[in-house]
Amino acid sequence: MMRLGRLLLILVGSAAPAVAAEPLYSGHGIAMHGDLKYGPDFKHFDYVNPNAPKGGELKEAALGTFDSFNPFIIKGNPADGIGRIYDTLLVPSADEPFSEYGLLAEKIETPADRSWAAFTLRPNARWHDQQPITVDDVIWSFETLRSKGQPFYRGYYSSVAAVEKVGERTVKFTFKSGENRELPLIIGQLPILPKHYWQGKDFERTSLDPPLGSAAYKVESFEPGRQVTYRRVADYWGKDLPVNVGRDNFDVVRYDYYRDSTVALQAFKAGEYDWRLEVSAKDWATAYDFPALQSGAVRKENIPNSRPAGMQAFAYNTRRPLFQDARVRQALAYAFDFEWSNKTLFYGQYTRTRSYFDNSELAAKGVPGPAELALLTPSRGQIPEAVFTTEYDPPRTDGSGNIRGNLRQAVELLGAAGWKIDEKTKKLTQAESGRVMEFEILLVQPEFERVVLPFTKNLERLGIHVGVRTIDTAQYRRRLDDFDFDMIVASWPESQSPGNEQRNYWGSDFAARQGSQNLIGIKSPVVDALIEAVIAAPDRAALVDRVHALDRVLQWGFWVIPQWHLTYDRVAYWDKFGYPSVVPPQGVQLDAWWIDPAKAAALEARRGK
Repeated sequence: MMRLGRLLLILVGSAAPAVAAEPLYSGHGIAMHGDLKYGPDFKHFDYVNPNAPKGGELKEAALGTFDSFNPFIIKGNPADGIGRIYDTLLVPSADEPFSEYGLLAEKIETPADRSWAAFTLRPNARWHDQQPITVDDVIWSFETLRSKGQPFYRGYYSSVAAVEKVGERTVKFTFKSGENRELPLIIGQLPILPKHYWQGKDFERTSLDPPLGSAAYKVESFEPGRQVTYRRVADYWGKDLPVNVGRDNFDVVRYDYYRDSTVALQAFKAGEYDWRLEVSAKDWATAYDFPALQSGAVRKENIPNSRPAGMQAFAYNTRRPLFQDARVRQALAYAFDFEWSNKTLFYGQYTRTRSYFDNSELAAKGVPGPAELALLTPSRGQIPEAVFTTEYDPPRTDGSGNIRGNLRQAVELLGAAGWKIDEKTKKLTQAESGRVMEFEILLVQPEFERVVLPFTKNLERLGIHVGVRTIDTAQYRRRLDDFDFDMIVASWPESQSPGNEQRNYWGSDFAARQGSQNLIGIKSPVVDALIEAVIAAPDRAALVDRVHALDRVLQWGFWVIPQWHLTYDRVAYWDKFGYPSVVPPQGVQLDAWWIDPAKAAALEARRGK
């Protein structure tokens, strides 16, 4: 009987149709969509100089203060540059929409549906204390960041169902059901922390004990709140990897802290630090006429980029009852005169932002096409009809400063929302409650006051009283974490491949989560659904269509008053650097620059004279 049973089993097994194995990708890197630019035998990225000399010191400026070397928690102000000490599983290239290549991981495997991803660690990966980097470190890092780190990590890794060790050097992440092609790349960005170092330490407390890392730099010295210095690790385990060739060329990187950008600019002119990314149009136009620039000791360049500009804007806190009516939000935008500001304050350097993904193919233009309509039509009646019929464009002026026409439109919208000028007080008042419209704009940069004050003057003409308060960095961060503000100047950076981070920016689950980047407080089922559609995009064309649809709904929600963006990086530096001739679409890559010995010697001689 046993023999017969075994024979029957064999016969049944042989008669059953063969089940095809699920296609499995295994490689040295992974692309969000399509193929990788760099093959398995690549030597270095195209935008680096593989022969760049190593050595010298880069001095940069930081603003405010710092009181912690833990950038992963909500508490404290982390030191600038602390991310330099940690390696990740994969690293992105700067000349592809979204591709990553192995750093700590020598190989990544994932099935066609990307329902899981496995990373095999390099056998020679080491911490700075020479202990090996292990699968246990990866698992501990993931679990610690998700449970004790900033709210960002809980959202970013929320689609991970399980993580497990499946080999001596291999860790597997299994994802929750639902199409999410970005997840293997998201896990690739995971900063890996040393489990043995953190044993017995409270991860959620701020600390100025220099932590143990694994990357090209480690903390060498610091003065709390004044300066922090990082030194390149001479025996860094990964220095010869293709992803690192031509990068991390400075022996020393130092950050000096300054009270504000005005003081920092004066320090730059005096040669106290070497390299400056200018954020002020006025300073770029007027403040660089000094002897060192005239003599050629300092260079000043506009370096083009084609990265998405993201959104910088006056952002409403819709947790405040005042801003819960979209007509009010729309009306106040008519009081911001960008054209006058650009001509008078910014010397014509900026382009008006109209999309959350400006300066890229992801920006929604015109009216929705067929693919977008298929996404948007089920939500008809839940979103403004203009989403379907009209290209969004923020209010414009002729730049003369006369905005009476715009203010008339604002008055009409406010009236429709139940706000009228009280004839006795001349203040904008809500008819039903008698409440006067007033609010505060919270700032952290004093130089922004010159932009905000003309805006508040225009609002005063509508009968609206607006206060402006500028506070220090630590206070500002706390108030943003607690959503304790009426209006701020906020920015949301974007990549060529938006995905899971959109939940943190606009998702309903993050509206009440302390420290999230949903500063506006958006709670919209339509936005939530479009975010999930973006995340699940199966290819590049679908991603672009889905981002366009999301962009349109955000635009017509009037959640912000869009400001401006640049299509180039404004860089000033003391002339001791070399940098590659190729600048990738993502723009300036400072970690690919180097100290040119001849230029440095000439600069020192010039300074000596």
